Amino acid sequence: MSESVLSLTRLYKRFGALQATHDVSLDLQPGEIHALIGPNGAGKSTLIGQIAGSLRPDEGSVHLAGKEITALNVSQRARLGLGRSFQISSLAEPLSVMRNVMIGVQALQGHSFRFWTPVSRDESLQAPAREALERMRLGHRAWTPVSELSHGERRQVEVACALALKPRVLLLDEPMAGLGPEGTAQLTELLEALKQEVPILLIEHDMEAVFRLADRISVLVAGSIIAQGDSATIRRDPHVREAYLGD
Repeated sequence: MSESVLSLTRLYKRFGALQATHDVSLDLQPGEIHALIGPNGAGKSTLIGQIAGSLRPDEGSVHLAGKEITALNVSQRARLGLGRSFQISSLAEPLSVMRNVMIGVQALQGHSFRFWTPVSRDESLQAPAREALERMRLGHRAWTPVSELSHGERRQVEVACALALKPRVLLLDEPMAGLGPEGTAQLTELLEALKQEVPILLIEHDMEAVFRLADRISVLVAGSIIAQGDSATIRRDPHVREAYLGD
């Protein structure tokens, strides 16, 4: 097996009497989509925070491409290659699709105020933004205001924003949320094609999408991983069926 591009080792996080994550270990391999599923209140948001850098674990470690990043903050992790989309949209609606993606590129380059100068000729910002939009099949919408996009297109822009940072890993937090069947099918197809370029840790409630996309699945319940395996293994696990799949 190849070296993991992302690994979590025995993560613990407590808030007072609440053990939000307990001895959580998982890894992400090159070329794979690893899905994290679990019921509401399972501790997924806390675990995402520990991966992204907004929360520091009480115990355990996080490694990205062989480098320990446990003590690094969100922006430092992003610069090392951890790309993230959010469950709740963080896009600037009045701005165009292109400019939203360019903001992310600019932040990575460390020029936080250059955005407010004319950017139409700034190829160092536009080139990676354009490439990311083409990969998400949104090149034709580049100069459309985000406010005019469908919900599904906005989710694609969020992934494009993460891709523009040239990540080693994508952390996608419920990308299918709010999508109808057509939008879900389109985004599923895009992510399926993307995983060979960028491995994906997928947090998702849409089980049809999870079972189609995921090479491996980890099931989080009450802060602990209760099962890991491929789709067939997870479908037939009696503990998973009782705790999450509804049997």
